[in-house]
Amino acid sequence: MASELLKDKVVVVSGVGPGLGRGLALQCAKAGADIVLAARNETRLAEVAKEVEDLGRRAVTVPADINDAAACERLAETALASFGRVDGLINNAFATPPLRDLMKVDIDAVRAGFETNVLAALRLTRLLVPALEERGGSVVMINSAVLRHSRRTFGAYKMAKAALLAMTQNLSTELGPRGIRVNTIAPGYIWADNLQWYFNHLAEKRGVPMQQVYDENAATTDLRKLPEPDEVADAVVFMLSPLARAVTGQCLDVNSGEWHH
Repeated sequence: MASELLKDKVVVVSGVGPGLGRGLALQCAKAGADIVLAARNETRLAEVAKEVEDLGRRAVTVPADINDAAACERLAETALASFGRVDGLINNAFATPPLRDLMKVDIDAVRAGFETNVLAALRLTRLLVPALEERGGSVVMINSAVLRHSRRTFGAYKMAKAALLAMTQNLSTELGPRGIRVNTIAPGYIWADNLQWYFNHLAEKRGVPMQQVYDENAATTDLRKLPEPDEVADAVVFMLSPLARAVTGQCLDVNSGEWHH
């Protein structure tokens, strides 16, 4: 049963927002895990924590900017102080660099994107490795379908996410002998608040129903639908669970068949 996949495990989730971050926390809780929630927005953390607790699991919130080394240390310390162990880490926090051609994008903005998307994830992972090693734990990096195309203006974002993939693979090689699995998932569009707002904006601009914008985008996928947060999160639950005990160093695309890899 799904409710047993992460039974009594402790999972740390960074970047808890209203879309995928919330979905990750709730699907892990439904699978039986207690959750350590990290984000900058304290109100949102409290809301998601209550939802986790309503599912019968424990939730601890840690307001934190993962670009701040001291905040990451506090996050790791709080997780261990609260539960005494960590079984899983989901690096979900991200930043989208300016969507401009590489020939024009500001180099400092590209560098800032690497700080959040890659180096912050590495920092938090390194802090939790000793705890994960004790539990034979697992790390999942949230990547993006931007890996699969080279559309203009997405270059800086693709650079950061490609670096995250390379980091995942190398960490898998380094940490595998210590019993820690490291994987990544690459979602495409996720049908959550931000995308709904964006599609509504496009619809109003074109003078068409939002459903038409949705259908046009869904038509590019094999399943003719855009994944919802819980569907993407379930792939992460799998990666964290014993069902994936022989899976490491891999990237699992979760995009309803928009891209094949």
